[in-house]
Amino acid sequence: MINSFPIMGKENESFLYNSDELFDLFLNCTADGFAIVDMDDRFIRVNAMYTKIFGYTPEEILGRKFIEFSNPKIVNDIIESVKHGKVYSNMITQRYHKNGSVLDIAVSYSPFRNASGEIIAIIAIFRDITELKKMERELGKFRELYKLITENTSDMIKVFTFDKKIIYASPSHQQVMGLSPEEMVGRKVYDFMLPGEEEHFNSIFQTLLETEEPQLIQLKVRTSKGDAIYLESNISPIYNDQKEIEAFVTVGRNISDRIKNDAALRNLDRLSIIGQLAAGVAHEIRNPLTSLKGFSKLLRSNTDAYKQDQYLSIIMNELDRIDIIVNEFMSLAKPQAILFEREKLFSILHSTINVLHPQALLHNVQIILEDLVEDVELLCSPHQLKQVFVNFLKNAIESMPNGGIVQITVRKAENKKVLITFKDEGTGIEENLLRHLGTPFYTTKDKGIGLGLTVSNKIIQEHNGSMSIESHVGKGTAVKVELEYI
Repeated sequence: MINSFPIMGKENESFLYNSDELFDLFLNCTADGFAIVDMDDRFIRVNAMYTKIFGYTPEEILGRKFIEFSNPKIVNDIIESVKHGKVYSNMITQRYHKNGSVLDIAVSYSPFRNASGEIIAIIAIFRDITELKKMERELGKFRELYKLITENTSDMIKVFTFDKKIIYASPSHQQVMGLSPEEMVGRKVYDFMLPGEEEHFNSIFQTLLETEEPQLIQLKVRTSKGDAIYLESNISPIYNDQKEIEAFVTVGRNISDRIKNDAALRNLDRLSIIGQLAAGVAHEIRNPLTSLKGFSKLLRSNTDAYKQDQYLSIIMNELDRIDIIVNEFMSLAKPQAILFEREKLFSILHSTINVLHPQALLHNVQIILEDLVEDVELLCSPHQLKQVFVNFLKNAIESMPNGGIVQITVRKAENKKVLITFKDEGTGIEENLLRHLGTPFYTTKDKGIGLGLTVSNKIIQEHNGSMSIESHVGKGTAVKVELEYI
């Protein structure tokens, strides 16, 4: 090895550098720990990074044999092999710090030769990878935990790409849908949906792309046996290192039983309403029937054509009144499929008032509908909204045993919303009871079943609306419903 050599500087100036100085510069600037051991296994050179990694000072190391320090047994054989010219690269081992802590080290060994090619020492290069290995072990634990969760959870987990192709499906699909992960991976998510559900999925998926926020969706899917079930899934984006969405994960569960229970609760609530309204309807029909009987007798005994025409006109009016009452009552009683359609809000409200009119008369209650805005249209299930409004009006009527006024107001709010308020002059509800309203089977009435507000709130939520109740003892209660309009 020559002692010095030239290096070109500015404007072709030549500077002479000593090779030992360059070697020292290299050792002191590298991020790896360097150690040189002579042929007698003694440390003859270490750099600053070596002392930093292992915690020893140069004085504690130089001149001592490497066997005086803790090393894996295999190091002795490696050193002997290197003395005969063998090279070892990037070996992952564990060594000890001076304080006794364990270090993960990537080490390379190579022979150091003189100008004649004779091996005169061994160079060992050490890199501290303790933090890296710690992260790898933690990552491994998370992977095992993730695998344990996904393979044993009852929820169905899927990962799919932008083109809706499934790249992972949890084993739980076998139990719920009768499909193994192998049968699902590689297929599109659409392949398992019932006809008509694809459009709904695409709408929710587009919202997810626009907001980059998780979305909740209900879909009807088909099992391997051809049965239809309801799934409720949460769809979330998966990001890469550049914070870009590269895939999507869904966590879903079978909610078919819940859907059936919701339908049963609604039917139970509707039957309860019908039973309570029956007396009022019967009373309202009895009045026109009395008129019909009386004027029918008058027709038989009177031959005056003008009088007969008047009697027939009154009879027809009374029959029309009975027809309206019976039709509205039967409409409420008849089970209805959940079908969203365009319907005018005031048409639904007027129909609801007609149903409750007989009971309102019995309780000396007047229902006033204030048309504060022009008529608005909703995309809704009219029969379900009617069930909701009947609940509110019935509660208002029953809260005023001595009669009073129920005021219905409608006004437009921001973001294409309409606010409907049902305000009564009843006894009101104590503040400590308000928070329990809407809990299934909780009621403040002697003969109530505690499902009215529960079902009503569920229906309003399905219409992307919200409901709130304000009440003051002795002053009355106001129920506010906010819905989207077209």
